[in-house]
Amino acid sequence: MSMRTHYCGALNKNHVDQEVTLVGWAHRRRDHGGVIFIDLRDREGRVQVVFDPDAADTFAVAESVRSEYVLQVRGLVRLRPEGTANPELATGEIEVLGRQLEVLNAAETPPFHLDDDTVSEEHRLRYRYIDLRRPEMLNRIRLRAQVTRELRRFLDDNGFLDIETPILTRATPEGARDYLVPSRTHPGEFFALPQSPQLFKQLLMMSGIDRYYQIVRCFRDEDLRADRQPEFTQLDIETSFLDEDTIMKLMEAMIRGLFDKVLGVKLDDPFPRMTYQEAMQRFGSDRPDLRVPLELVDVGDLMVGVDFKVFAGPALDPNGRVAALRLPKGGELTRKEIDDYTRFVGIYGARGLAYIKVNERAKGRDGLQSPILKFLPDDVIEAIMQRTGAGDGDLVFFGADKARIVNEALGALRVKLGEDRGLLEGQWRPLWVVDFPMFEWDEGEKRWMSLHHPFTSPKEDHLPLLDTDPGACHSRAYDMVLNGTELGGGSMRIFRPHVQRRVFELLGISDEEADDKFGFLLNALKYGCPPHGGLAFGLDRLVMLMTGAQSIREVMAFPKTQTASCLLTNAPSPVPDAQLKELNIRVRKLPEKMAES
Repeated sequence: MSMRTHYCGALNKNHVDQEVTLVGWAHRRRDHGGVIFIDLRDREGRVQVVFDPDAADTFAVAESVRSEYVLQVRGLVRLRPEGTANPELATGEIEVLGRQLEVLNAAETPPFHLDDDTVSEEHRLRYRYIDLRRPEMLNRIRLRAQVTRELRRFLDDNGFLDIETPILTRATPEGARDYLVPSRTHPGEFFALPQSPQLFKQLLMMSGIDRYYQIVRCFRDEDLRADRQPEFTQLDIETSFLDEDTIMKLMEAMIRGLFDKVLGVKLDDPFPRMTYQEAMQRFGSDRPDLRVPLELVDVGDLMVGVDFKVFAGPALDPNGRVAALRLPKGGELTRKEIDDYTRFVGIYGARGLAYIKVNERAKGRDGLQSPILKFLPDDVIEAIMQRTGAGDGDLVFFGADKARIVNEALGALRVKLGEDRGLLEGQWRPLWVVDFPMFEWDEGEKRWMSLHHPFTSPKEDHLPLLDTDPGACHSRAYDMVLNGTELGGGSMRIFRPHVQRRVFELLGISDEEADDKFGFLLNALKYGCPPHGGLAFGLDRLVMLMTGAQSIREVMAFPKTQTASCLLTNAPSPVPDAQLKELNIRVRKLPEKMAES
């Protein structure tokens, strides 16, 4: 038997003169000259309940109520007196005249009030069960449930099967560190928690499961930031006998439908597509935020002969880049603001931030202002002005270094300037980034690394490049990007054994290591593997964007901190020696200085 007839937030003027039974938490209690008001709250919202002193017993109970008491109220819905309606509240036109009141459970004074927006995140995570009572948190969790429901509906309707894959699996080299689980029954051996279901979903394709999906927990022991957690959720998808163009069209239809149904937002149809090379050239990022109308412009060819090593060095370096970024009306920036942006790009390894202020374009050099002008000839200055399209009042920033540093620094600066200067155009700007390089060269390791993962297929007409020029080889990979955030990434997979062996070889994975780590996959490739591909969406990131939250921690019920700990349960924690002995594990005591750090 239900203890309520209605949710608090569901009441409106259509319920006037109805007897209702409500349950929830006392959000706030107010005593107004002998009349007590209690704002009763549940997951659907709040409603005002009024208690008159005429019902002495009920009134006495109302006097005892404090914040966060759990209550059951029986009463009559009525319109609020004229002039007292609250337009800020969904139930603001009505109130409930309380006739019976029962305290189902008392509560100690909570560590913070739900209306307090100054509470530290640490405090919120420590008392997460109270934090989740706040309307904005409840709304995010509710929207997350809507999102997963709509995604499942679309995939179910399109013939995908929801299939679980193992959580306890084998450690494989996939980039990040694995979380390891010791085996009691196999002393000295370990399971790994999956970084993704990548190998299993490929095996499902080899098993004849034509279309698979799973909303799945993944685990990575990596350094954390706003959109990273040690455990996170993916929408994982794999298909057979579809090419990348068909997969991309299907997935963007899913995301368009999701935004339409949950947010009432119409996304582009179709999503624009951009090559990796174009994205890096124009925006310095493979996940560009197209809302920002600023672009990087190459000027390295103009700097080859200048007597300024800061520019000439990178211009002559095959791995270097000299790029300019024009900021309209940037001449308004103060020296302090420019210094702040210089410190900002330093986060990305930039050693400085050269600039030219354009005061009067028509005056040439005399109409410009910059410490670097003395190093640049007139013809180079004029060419920079023409190429960047700089006009009066503009400011042109420069980046000159290794291409990776210039891309990261100016790419980040581009977005920050767009946000700081109010330049964002449109609310939602999706796109696909395609034609990724298959490999990138790791100068430290002196070997090729996968730009995505080692199971990504090269383009068919690029297969010969695996032997002749791996750096020029493009993959059949595709990333969906929204507002500068990668929503999901995927690729067509390698389905021929000899190609997979060759890719492993290029990545420095020997036949012995490949057989040891991936033998089950290599064997499966021999027995009739269909062409297949798929992708994975970061569900937490998707919901973060849709709710406008600043971190994925804000859309997860029980997240970890940035040091991968749980303040609510005090995990991780030591375990008894007896339990370690059972697992054949001995914990080495850390030196005191290391333990402190």
